[in-house]
Amino acid sequence: MIAVPLIADDSRLSRAFWRFWLATGIDFTGKGMYAATVPLLAAALTPDPRLLTVVSAAAYLPWLLLSLPAGTIVDRYCRITLMRRAQFAAAAIVAVTAVLVAVGRMDITTLTVLAFALGACDVVFGNAAQAALPDLVADRMLPRANGNQQVVLTVGQQFAGPPAGSALFAVSAALAFGAEALLFVASAVVLLTVPKGKSAHAEPMPMRAAIADGVRWLVRHRLLRTLAVLLSVNTFSWQLANATLVLVVTRELGVGVSAFGLVLAAAACGGLVGGLVNGWIADRFGTSARLVSALVLTVLGYAGAGWAPNAVTLGICLAVNGFATTLFNVVSVTLRQRLVPAGMRGRVNSVYRMFAWGLMPFGVLASGLVAHELGLRAPYQLAAAVRLIALVVALPVLIRAVSSTECS
Repeated sequence: MIAVPLIADDSRLSRAFWRFWLATGIDFTGKGMYAATVPLLAAALTPDPRLLTVVSAAAYLPWLLLSLPAGTIVDRYCRITLMRRAQFAAAAIVAVTAVLVAVGRMDITTLTVLAFALGACDVVFGNAAQAALPDLVADRMLPRANGNQQVVLTVGQQFAGPPAGSALFAVSAALAFGAEALLFVASAVVLLTVPKGKSAHAEPMPMRAAIADGVRWLVRHRLLRTLAVLLSVNTFSWQLANATLVLVVTRELGVGVSAFGLVLAAAACGGLVGGLVNGWIADRFGTSARLVSALVLTVLGYAGAGWAPNAVTLGICLAVNGFATTLFNVVSVTLRQRLVPAGMRGRVNSVYRMFAWGLMPFGVLASGLVAHELGLRAPYQLAAAVRLIALVVALPVLIRAVSSTECS
């Protein structure tokens, strides 16, 4: 193992962080490819849209069922080791998918099970990654480090991964899944060069007691509790607005499928810019200003999308929302990493993930119902209203909580 200092100093990111960044970037690219190839494979296996939905739901279900126990595991064992093992497990799952496709033995039920299993690996990897990052970065550099993580996430999951996965799938479905398996292995190999840190972060206790301990800690912290509620509203609104986006572009605006891809790219560009300039913004503006600005911009972005007269305007509005979402995510993740004790990061983060993913299926269902009853633009307009109400209600509590935290 090459000796690499965990934290170089408080003015630059360490070599350990950049190796961690590379490993997560490879992972994000693999997941971006998988996100494109699984729907394509499912559509080739069945024409029933209900079964396609089941496969997608299976990939998210582990965040609801396994996030809390996974958080406890992350607090008990070496986080880098857990990330590496999760990657090897993910590689094995995707490799099995490739083999079954190659020999013609894949069916929709098997694909659903494999999607759930890969989602379980992602729960462990994602929780461990956010908990491990503060061990590699000086406290004042956390906003910059998390901004870099958002950049590589956007590039991997939205720019590089999906087109690469789709292109390889067009050549051979088995080849596409085989390439994804190799990316997960590569990510695990890079993690071998990242210092492990402590082998355990929390005192052993029964699983149920450990989970309850994490939930109580979050509930008692006013600022993080408020951010968790806002996060659940944000993710609900995101699904409420975007679940019918393809219909808005192709039917309401009357443009082609290629324009839909450009609209998605615009949203991704907004997120990419947000990640790139986040460090500069953090150096010049306080936490309250960044949080409030992000929340206001999301309201304006969704409201604008709800009345956008053409695809260009819609793309600009979604780019604004992508920028604001990245800004909010970086600030909220950084606050968690700074405020949550090291031995509880996994458990508290797992509760956050429960909030983040818990309302998303309901947002999808609400989007379809609202679009059917009130029109295709209505989900965006309703999402803007929901976020505005949440902002108005939470704003006084949020500002007081941030001020008390910064003064303590």
